[in-house]
Amino acid sequence: MISCVFLATCFVAIVADAHEAHEPVVVVDSDAMRQAVLAWRSTLGPELTRQASFEFAGPVRTDWHFVPKDRLGVNWHDMNLEQRRAAHNLLRIALSSQGYFKALAIMSLDEDLRRLEASRPNAQNVRDPERYWFALFGDPSSDEPWGWRIEGHHLSLNFSSVTGQVVSVTPAFFGTNPAELRDGPRAGLRVLGTEEDLARDLITSCTPAQLKTAMIAETAPGDVIALPGVEINFGEPEGLSAEEMTDAQQALLRNLLDEIIGNFNAELRERALDELEDAGFDKLHFAWAGSVEVGKGHYFRIHGPTLVIEYDNTQNNANHAHLVWHSPDNNFGADYLQRHYAESPHHQSAK
Repeated sequence: MISCVFLATCFVAIVADAHEAHEPVVVVDSDAMRQAVLAWRSTLGPELTRQASFEFAGPVRTDWHFVPKDRLGVNWHDMNLEQRRAAHNLLRIALSSQGYFKALAIMSLDEDLRRLEASRPNAQNVRDPERYWFALFGDPSSDEPWGWRIEGHHLSLNFSSVTGQVVSVTPAFFGTNPAELRDGPRAGLRVLGTEEDLARDLITSCTPAQLKTAMIAETAPGDVIALPGVEINFGEPEGLSAEEMTDAQQALLRNLLDEIIGNFNAELRERALDELEDAGFDKLHFAWAGSVEVGKGHYFRIHGPTLVIEYDNTQNNANHAHLVWHSPDNNFGADYLQRHYAESPHHQSAK
């Protein structure tokens, strides 16, 4: 079996080599993810297929979490080498190279937590880099809506497909503990470091007048606000609007968005960015809470008509980060599903 730690460590070199060679971006065909899901399912056999499969319209699909606990579905431990290869191929197709690296690196951090929390009761089982589950919703081989998820500690990626296309990748959660590894062979690794640095560059570029608008609280909240099971209702966007930003600040905001949305494959990234532009880039707001100093607790939010992105790094002396991307009207494909069912009422019992 190939460990997530080994894969994540090796993938740093792979990504670096790809950037050095200036390899072109590979555009993923809209049907590629469906075929990758079916290929993985075909390796499972009857028992694991039953374990992996749930109703699309049932409660399991929208019951997402990011804490270390058991999930429903097929765990990495359940899979043999062939099944793991197919699962990794699915991840590579769904995500960009940077997103694939981040997902594997997040999983691998549990190996470091085992070491750092060696005295914690049951740490060997709770901190497990293979304690992640794949689940399928509906039947990807049919014309009905379907979806899939990979989820475990600090990772929850939810894909929803309607009428053959993947129309939602939210909620999407990436977390890192530690946010920065400060000892051991991977000391200095910051899986979500680029997101934090770009956001800090943006807030520190603000003039005193802009800061009065962008800074929404002196103290950062203890976590992201739109947690699992919490209604996404922030009201009117807070913070500094893109319209109020300079060209240089708008470029920083675009880079920050691209870093987050760019965790997904090229097709999904372009669709999300197009929707953002169609809704009005100027309507986006950037808000900050807490300190702007490196190593101190902070929080930022990007809020616009099509998305809410939150990032929080306050726990463990500001060394434990959470990043979540929501589509308020289209989490789990809700908006597309509503339209689909309105046009095809006889499909409302999609399984």
